[in-house]
Amino acid sequence: LLRLRKEMDLYANLRPAQCFDALADFSSLKADVVGGLDIMIIRELTSGVYFGEPRGIHKEGNERVGVNTQRYTESEIARVARSAFELARRRNNKVCSMEKANVMESGVLWRQVVTEVHAAEYSDVELSHMYADAGAMQLTRWPKQFDVIVTDNLFGDLLSDLAAMLTGSLGMLPSASLGAPMANGRPKALYEPVHGSAPDIAGQGKANPIACILSFAMALRYSFDQGDEATRLEKAVEAVLADGLRTADLMGPEGGSPVSTAQMGDAIVKALDASL
Repeated sequence: LLRLRKEMDLYANLRPAQCFDALADFSSLKADVVGGLDIMIIRELTSGVYFGEPRGIHKEGNERVGVNTQRYTESEIARVARSAFELARRRNNKVCSMEKANVMESGVLWRQVVTEVHAAEYSDVELSHMYADAGAMQLTRWPKQFDVIVTDNLFGDLLSDLAAMLTGSLGMLPSASLGAPMANGRPKALYEPVHGSAPDIAGQGKANPIACILSFAMALRYSFDQGDEATRLEKAVEAVLADGLRTADLMGPEGGSPVSTAQMGDAIVKALDASL
């Protein structure tokens, strides 16, 4: 997957964290904290510590040393910052940039470049800065203060998984990985659930299909300019959840009978047809 992202140069990873009203009580946080939550984390995806050189494990004297290099160029930061500002213009016009400028030179450069891009091209968008560890705390204290969060590869990995649990289940979260526009004007793109595969339950009908379905909704919105159809699909998912249907990962302590993967998918299709 890392190679696929790198070779396609899919540098902007969009990870929404949206809490449907029907699942507000399922989150580990209080319902009033997460109810109506709709934030977007944009994670830089093709650079940073996951790709930096040198890396590896080698011997120094009598002990082993593990090395990973955090490395960002000005242009790598600028392009993901532009992705965040462009997306914010389509939402609530707020961007919070998260790094560790207090202890990392790459964080200092990140803050400088994001600030410069904002001043030169996106001064109409509200911009704030936050250390990534403080951002993690604020995501669990009052996540609805955020609209779009932009951050580097490592912090984006951590913060987006933290945000996943605000929604109640990792099985609810889609993602889009976007690159530069192609000749047809559409971005290079890869859409996938945040959770990845689950080989331990393969073929058992237990998997939650919602993250995959919502990933397709993101494809409609960002690759095919069919935002209305994307919204209709998202509302179909919301309607099914409001009716009380739950896959196994969404069962609360009160118990109940979970529906299968196919049953959840069929119910969403039925709700989608009903919206025509």
